Amino acid sequence: MKLGAFSVSLAVKDIAASRAFYEKFGFSILGGNQDQRWLIMKNDDVLIGLFQGMFEGNILTFNPGWDSNAKNLDEFTDVRDIQRHLKSQGIALSTAADESTEGPASFTVTDPDGNQILVDQHR
Repeated sequence: MKLGAFSVSLAVKDIAASRAFYEKFGFSILGGNQDQRWLIMKNDDVLIGLFQGMFEGNILTFNPGWDSNAKNLDEFTDVRDIQRHLKSQGIALSTAADESTEGPASFTVTDPDGNQILVDQHR
């Protein structure tokens, strides 16, 4: 199973302050829009998302179909196949992708410690 790019999506209080903080660690903006209160930042192959006022708590995020530069991968496991596999393993879904569709879709699960995991396919 290929989960694609991995990032941690951080719920931040002040996106400008968080951006300045992570830039001191060598992160630079890969995407997003600070005026819309979200940024994707990168340092080498490490990705973090900064999201102000969009959700509570931090989220582990996987993007099937993308590498760490948000470039399309030739081969990847479709989000619906990942979802079916996890369901077959007894993992309860918090939200589900429509398995009758193709293309972009997402689902979420919560790990045993309450951490949210988002599997978000953009293509």
